[in-house]
Amino acid sequence: MESAPASGSVRPGDQLELSVTGLNHRGDGVARLPTGQVCFVPSALPGETVRVRLVHAARRHWLAELVAVVQATGERCRPPCILAERCGGCSLQHWQPGAQASWKQQLVANALERIGQLAHEVRPILAAPAPLGYRNRAVIPLQRDEAGRFRAGYYRRGSHRIVNMNQCPVLDPRLDALIAPLKRDLDASGWPASPDASGPGGLRHLALRLGAGTGELLITLISSHDQLPGLEVLARRWMERWPELVGVCLNLQPLATNTLMGERTHTVTGRGWLQERFAGLRLRIAADTFFQVNTAQAERVVPLLSQALEHRRADRPAGRLIDAYCGIGTYSLPLARDGWQVRGLERNPVAVRLARLNGADNGLGDRCRFEAVDVDAVLPSLLPGSAVLFVDPPRKGLEPATLAAILASPPPTLLYLSCDPATLARDLRQLTEQGGYGVESVQPIDFFPQTSHVETLAVLNRGTQ
Repeated sequence: MESAPASGSVRPGDQLELSVTGLNHRGDGVARLPTGQVCFVPSALPGETVRVRLVHAARRHWLAELVAVVQATGERCRPPCILAERCGGCSLQHWQPGAQASWKQQLVANALERIGQLAHEVRPILAAPAPLGYRNRAVIPLQRDEAGRFRAGYYRRGSHRIVNMNQCPVLDPRLDALIAPLKRDLDASGWPASPDASGPGGLRHLALRLGAGTGELLITLISSHDQLPGLEVLARRWMERWPELVGVCLNLQPLATNTLMGERTHTVTGRGWLQERFAGLRLRIAADTFFQVNTAQAERVVPLLSQALEHRRADRPAGRLIDAYCGIGTYSLPLARDGWQVRGLERNPVAVRLARLNGADNGLGDRCRFEAVDVDAVLPSLLPGSAVLFVDPPRKGLEPATLAAILASPPPTLLYLSCDPATLARDLRQLTEQGGYGVESVQPIDFFPQTSHVETLAVLNRGTQ
């Protein structure tokens, strides 16, 4: 075995024995090389001694691959998925769920302190009751190689190479059961497939969606074109095979980009939406609209929002609450049910149409107004006089224009649901330093067991520090 290099230099291919002191935000083990440089090691855990092979030197750190665990932590466990070491869909299956949750809580606390310059206490994380079988949606890359072999699976971490799979334990079992038979049918179809729309184009992804509370299923094929002979026949066959299947859709994404779905979705057979039961409400969810992938954990946010607004009870009869990034009304409708007049803003017109239908279906149409607008463009005119602003932005956090609008006319209460601790901490720093807000509470919620992602609800009020 190759010996460790001298402490003065290291190079790709060198093998070293390292002590892992923590994890980075991606879930990679963090260690120090003899040179003092930081080294990231996927699949290594805090407290372990590992043997690694150096792979690549980035500007500020090294990347390495795990060769062997010399001394394991007692929190290491056998991954429930046989593809865990190769598939990039999950990064923490080798760590016990309780340890994952504790680390995610500390991840939020560290981000607040280091990035947000905030020393606020973080509430104990709301761990997921089901660490497996929780996902209500999957978007699976598809590929047919030069020999014609059909593959479906997530990418190997750090690459665009598909790890072929027939099952995925983090998916709800009702979705998981569809993967193998759908793969067989898509293979037999003879249709070309490439996830990046290269070559002749064709199928790119298979999207599966489940109403966790209703059992309804929706299948969507994402393709670069609609030249898929026999699609209607195959779709009808699927509808006959699975009684829970309410529709089969075709989404066209001809652009060679990382955007998964295109702007046009065609319903091949059945209907283009499924129904979900959520927090005592009925929601229509389409193939191409956003909905949290963990229904049970998303429901736990609803009472948190109600509790956060309890002190503003007197504002409810006429008080206006703005829900930016409202989607299909997931949280707008429970807030309207609580008595608020809700103004929902959303860029996706399909989501807005469904939000209006969801409001009417639940008898809340008179308390909700949903608009297909650019949030940055309309927020400055809506914030003055509003009692509450609820934001649930994408991973990149609030856009500078959105943040500027809030700082110019800060509502008394701000509820911020985040899927990235770093961008949350960045935005909270500006809101507290420039907007006069005090942080009332920070509640992490584990929506994504087996991964490094964590959701966080921050409650801010003006005039409290």
